[in-house]
Amino acid sequence: MTELSYHDFRSFVEEAKKISDYRLIEGADWDAEIGALVESTAELVPQPPMLLFDKVKGYPAGFRVCSLPYAAYRRVALALGLPLDKTKLELLRLAAHKVKSAQPIPPKEVSTSPLFENILKGSDVNLLKFPALRFHENDGGRYFGPGGGLINRDPDSGYVNSGTYRMQLHDKNTLGLWMSPGQNGRQICMKYWEQGKSCPVVATYGQHPLVFMPSYTKFPFGHSEMEVSGGLIGKALEVLRGPITGLPIPASSEIAIEGEVPPLSEESRDEGPFGEWPGYYSGGTLGTGDKQPIIRVKAIYHRNDPILEDEAPLWPGAVKMDLHISAGVLWDQLESAGIQDIVGVYNHTSYLTVIAINQKYAGHAKQAGLAAVSCAASARNGRYVVVVDEDIDPTNQKEVLWAMMTRVDPATNIDIIDGCWSTPLDPRMPPDKRESRDHTNSRGIFYAVRPFAWRDRYPKVSRSSRALREKTIAKFKGIIPFPGA
Repeated sequence: MTELSYHDFRSFVEEAKKISDYRLIEGADWDAEIGALVESTAELVPQPPMLLFDKVKGYPAGFRVCSLPYAAYRRVALALGLPLDKTKLELLRLAAHKVKSAQPIPPKEVSTSPLFENILKGSDVNLLKFPALRFHENDGGRYFGPGGGLINRDPDSGYVNSGTYRMQLHDKNTLGLWMSPGQNGRQICMKYWEQGKSCPVVATYGQHPLVFMPSYTKFPFGHSEMEVSGGLIGKALEVLRGPITGLPIPASSEIAIEGEVPPLSEESRDEGPFGEWPGYYSGGTLGTGDKQPIIRVKAIYHRNDPILEDEAPLWPGAVKMDLHISAGVLWDQLESAGIQDIVGVYNHTSYLTVIAINQKYAGHAKQAGLAAVSCAASARNGRYVVVVDEDIDPTNQKEVLWAMMTRVDPATNIDIIDGCWSTPLDPRMPPDKRESRDHTNSRGIFYAVRPFAWRDRYPKVSRSSRALREKTIAKFKGIIPFPGA
């Protein structure tokens, strides 16, 4: 396994500066301006640069915000410890192999860390010390998450979960918490609430990239994200024991808080609205209007000159992460389900998953599509699954759309599956279903493959072969500015 060239988020940022484009921006406003600039950059610039904000309006130098760290695939390769000279599809294959082959390694407890350079407890707790963003102009407040991880422990099994949830800044020692029904972190909280107890939690921000990536990937209940992190890093993840909660805190974090989530019957607050991943606002007056849990923050720990990582959701047409680790997890789960000859898996936003296969038998494409709807890595979000042949690059949206236009017969090559696990964040959720908490929706599966029975008689593609294109691009890249060449 290749040794990582970095050891925490800030050293990753420094390494990323060396291998890709970045911009240092000073004096920007945390109130909507940073969000608008990030969103515009991600939407309009191919392979967007990493953006590092310092001297944020109203804050001293050194209290920084980093955004779009994974919006270029070379930076994702850096984060995963993969070669930087590969194509996106080659990197996707390497990423899938790394995720599949990584053996879980339990975390290792340590006693010291730069995270404890600054300790705030009791009346000194002040979340307003950090430049949390009001990212979207109609957000109901400022947010610390997404961009961090919430850690809690199952009271029955002792399983420690780490998940990525949005956290609204209510006041100096209170965070709001929105967790979708069915998420592992919420299930653990509910076990405490049913006993009339508050759930101890830790939240960390500015995480090691291989701590952050597993935290937003859907793993089965009981599957430790911290052990996955250790396997991906290649050694045990170093953790501190939380002085208040006893929970493990990744020692490489920039900022961490300890606190508790009381039962909703004891305390809850209005939350949102917030611009979520589908590209619409949710919560507050624009959503269900339900009261949401809060975190009573009892302690804050942070490094000197901390970096607050911003991973707020963008409009789905913008590039926030150019190589999704969840696609690698889905690839592994599909193969574990017995799907043969998978050539590639890629997520074009959370709504569109593409699976490329080398068809080996009649029904192969349908088997792959139906399995994808059921696998944990893609079961909750998604709307469409597209199955394509091996000659289609699943990372190339133009090729995928071409396959859909020319190989799908609408009458026979589209399946509609109803009653699938979804989320209240789905903007297409009918009001009556939302009110009854029937958070299910339908999925469309497109079989954009040559019909197996007569695939040998399907018209031959007129486009130049991939090998010839790559050879020609390499020869003339000094004359024509091919992207990524």
